[in-house]
Amino acid sequence: MEDLKKLEVWFVTGSQHLYGEETLKQVADHSTQIARSLDKDPLIPVRVVFKPVVKSPEEIYQVCQEANTTPTCIGIVAWMHTFSPAKMWIGGLKVLQKPLLHLHTQFNRDIPWSSIDMDFMNLNQSAHGDREFGFMVSRMRMNRKVVVGHWQEPTVVKSVEVWIRAAAGWNDWQNARFCRFGDNMRQVAVTDGDKVEAELKFGYSVNGYGIGDLVERINAVSDSAIAQTVAEYEEIYTVQAALRKGGDRHNALRDAARQEIGMRTFLKEGGFKGFTDTFEDLHGMVQLPGIASQRLMAEGYGFGGEGDWKTSALVRAMKVMATGLKGGNSFMEDYTYHFDPNNQLVLGSHMLEICPSIANDKPTVEIHPLGIGGKADPVRLVFNAGSGPALNASIVDMGNRFRLIVNEVVAVDPIQSLPKLPVARVLWKPYPDMKTGCAAWILAGGAHHTGYSQNLTPEHMEDFAEMAGVEYLLIGKNSNLYDLKNQLRWNDLYYRHSI
Repeated sequence: MEDLKKLEVWFVTGSQHLYGEETLKQVADHSTQIARSLDKDPLIPVRVVFKPVVKSPEEIYQVCQEANTTPTCIGIVAWMHTFSPAKMWIGGLKVLQKPLLHLHTQFNRDIPWSSIDMDFMNLNQSAHGDREFGFMVSRMRMNRKVVVGHWQEPTVVKSVEVWIRAAAGWNDWQNARFCRFGDNMRQVAVTDGDKVEAELKFGYSVNGYGIGDLVERINAVSDSAIAQTVAEYEEIYTVQAALRKGGDRHNALRDAARQEIGMRTFLKEGGFKGFTDTFEDLHGMVQLPGIASQRLMAEGYGFGGEGDWKTSALVRAMKVMATGLKGGNSFMEDYTYHFDPNNQLVLGSHMLEICPSIANDKPTVEIHPLGIGGKADPVRLVFNAGSGPALNASIVDMGNRFRLIVNEVVAVDPIQSLPKLPVARVLWKPYPDMKTGCAAWILAGGAHHTGYSQNLTPEHMEDFAEMAGVEYLLIGKNSNLYDLKNQLRWNDLYYRHSI
């Protein structure tokens, strides 16, 4: 994954010349201290860079344009220490293309009761300076996040960190390339969509590449490279005896390693950040990539099965957002249900491609028949995922807009062993309960493929949706179908008639 410390958010403080040089020096000093505190906080994953206090339309325009053209800048944190007349911000905000966070704070935490005077009041005006700025951003119908509280308060820092991680994911999408090996699975609706609109809306491109081009890279892999990758399998995982050297299926393991190396070569050569494949288009390939897709995901690539490019892009963004956090993110599918009235569960899995970043134990390398696709038995990693809070996220194309749907879940340990299930899996309970959560997902048009996360929260995903300017629906602990249906109706009217 990318090193997030190579990225920056800019701390921009608004004021005006009215206050004089002495006050403006204090504003700059206070702003510098806040920016440095955030920059040094271990929770913050990127650099926080202080920018000189802006006091005129020209200075505001310049810093916004500079942010747009600086590749390492992924967003602006704005704060009005004093009153900054908001008409000054119109030109800059009109051209700003990076995410915006409005930090509604003040330098001092407490009112200095015994010493407060008009000099203090003139300097510490964020209580109404931020309202002036907030009006203009609202008047301009701009998406942004507003964080309220003292800048040293842990919950404030946490909210800033969440927004920064969302901004890192959004930044990663800009000019990203996603590769489709073959086409979308035939006749499937939800995995398809408008790739032109996605490029306009999200900034990434999706293009198809022939399986023959990939097979060329696979066939060019050397025996020494295969041997090195096979040795890595045996070092990291528990390899099934039949797949080890001397076993009757060892050649299948070598074929899987050859595919992994060839796919990685193709993706690196093309500068891709994610990919899709489909078992309906494997011409020239020995087996459907299982362990290859799993390990490439673990390296940070996005993946979507059956040509699902939207989920591939989403998984990539989620992995970038979660860089450095404990736990993992994976392509996922709601596969089958456990309808015990006392313990209703969803079994999430896929034919092969679940990322080992979510495993709670050492994966095993196994080979089993797939029963679909008409190719040789594929090699795959098999494991149980860890328990604990998690979420599923899905981006769907509703025709006139994209919709991001998030369901909070809690993963649980298997209640019994699964000795004959030859794939990686996770069991979870959807919030607010099985019947409501599943019905809400279906009413919202959520896909059967998702991005599954052990370390992101709905706040990350909501911030991300705001940056992307897409509809956001949360199915969580407090959801009910009556409110959700009304939200769907209201949203439909808004997106149908909004200007």
